[in-house]
Amino acid sequence: MGHRQAVAAFVALREDFAAGRGVPAGLARSAGAARQWVSDELTLSAREVARRRAAGKSAWLTALRGRTLLAVWGAAVALLVGQALTALGTGWTASRTAGLLAAVVLALGLSAAAWRHRAHGGALAPLIGEDGRLSTSRTVAAGWVTAVLYAVLMVAVQQVTAAPGEPHMPLQGLALERSGALLVALALGCAVAVLAYGLVASRVRSGRLQKVPAERPRAADLLADDAGRGSLLDVQYVLVNAAVLVCALVRLAEWPALLPELPWGLVVLLALSGATYLAGKAVTGGRPVILSVVRSRELGDLAAPVRTGDDIEIRGTGFVPPGAGTPDRLARTVVRIGDVHVPVPLVPVAGGFANPTDGVLTVPVPVDVEPGRVEVRVVTAAGVETAGYPVDVVD
Repeated sequence: MGHRQAVAAFVALREDFAAGRGVPAGLARSAGAARQWVSDELTLSAREVARRRAAGKSAWLTALRGRTLLAVWGAAVALLVGQALTALGTGWTASRTAGLLAAVVLALGLSAAAWRHRAHGGALAPLIGEDGRLSTSRTVAAGWVTAVLYAVLMVAVQQVTAAPGEPHMPLQGLALERSGALLVALALGCAVAVLAYGLVASRVRSGRLQKVPAERPRAADLLADDAGRGSLLDVQYVLVNAAVLVCALVRLAEWPALLPELPWGLVVLLALSGATYLAGKAVTGGRPVILSVVRSRELGDLAAPVRTGDDIEIRGTGFVPPGAGTPDRLARTVVRIGDVHVPVPLVPVAGGFANPTDGVLTVPVPVDVEPGRVEVRVVTAAGVETAGYPVDVVD
């Protein structure tokens, strides 16, 4: 059974349980026992889906190598076609040859990288973060590195292929006073990538940011947060850098013998965009927090203190980290009541789950919990634990 079949089987099972079908008659009399049995069955099915997904991910990453090579060499062929079409009226020039040779050299380098990382996504492997998502900052930095290398290779090829006695204009094109803004733009892109990595890594290690691995890298990761929602900070960073990069390439097309000279105003714009992006990395996310714990009361029940066997409702925020909405990860949420660890039961409803949610968890108080004041803590799927919240359990 493949991944899609496993997903279909899980969805069918969840919908049956949500409609009240499939529960053994012997458990139907006990709401708590039936809920736990349903949760266990869904957890087992979700783990099978996760196992199939992991197996498919390895094969998908291996196949991605071929697609990246196709894209790289397709870009080189597109450049050749474009050069040929634009040469119809003006004739072929040495700069066109230099551009094609530079593209071939870059394509060969990327092909070597794709072979080296053939099991991890090919040429895209350096752009994939530790969480399995395409990194926005790494992709932007890679774009600047590729563009600058292409420009330098063009200048170098023209220098090597220059006929004896021709003026060495390419050497002038490498002068710092002309290429300074371009090099600063490159440095900004690389610096933002390094700082973003350091910020995220330090916040994850300290528990101030919850990170859950993605199923697989997607192009949408460049413009979205970990939950798949559009991110204004990522969008502005990508668009600003893309616009300035296009400007640099247009300048290179106009003067192929010289490194593109960027206006310093655009460099300042890049710096502001990068600072905004890093500021967002420094403040987004946070630890899960318990705001209150109350006894879960059904309609008709009398008001009473919390006793063993009762359900408690834990209210707060951050219980389901971004990207942890899959059933197998929801099932990893645990509540610690004193010294007793209680897995949060999966409660199915049509199209999803009523428990757990990002703001509310409902769990039973096991009989193993000693009466008295105990601390309640939540451990999320990302492995981050909340601070303790005191609750009184009576006999």
